[in-house]
Amino acid sequence: MLMERLRELGLEMPELSPPVASYLPARRHAGLIYVSGQLPMKDGALLATGPVPSGASAEQAKSAMAQSFLNGLAAALQVCEAAELTGVLKLGAYVASDPDFSQQHLIANGASQLAQDIFGEPGRHVRFAVGVSTLPLNASVELEIIFTTK
Repeated sequence: MLMERLRELGLEMPELSPPVASYLPARRHAGLIYVSGQLPMKDGALLATGPVPSGASAEQAKSAMAQSFLNGLAAALQVCEAAELTGVLKLGAYVASDPDFSQQHLIANGASQLAQDIFGEPGRHVRFAVGVSTLPLNASVELEIIFTTK
């Protein structure tokens, strides 16, 4: 069902990028899958770099956040079957931001909307969105995800 839904949305499951440090991309525990922070990598390159809006536009960062969600989905599928994923419990959105930028919540909607588009009602989740001065590899966004499973 998950893979079919992705096809309906015109999306492809990305290749999982290897960790850039010493950690697991995802870990399953007690009916949940905890996904490490995901950068907006696609085909080996970051989709958005630098702070928002001086380095990357808000629209670029929002799109990059959606890619980070897809990357997190790929990480989750390393520790479970697609049929076992039932929804999204929580998102944690980090946005590298210029000091006067205060629209992090709108950037996070890139991931939130995609979660709901893919999972429907079970994709609705709790979340936080915060601005930070910098992220690994100069990425504009990073996303942490907790998925629910059967």
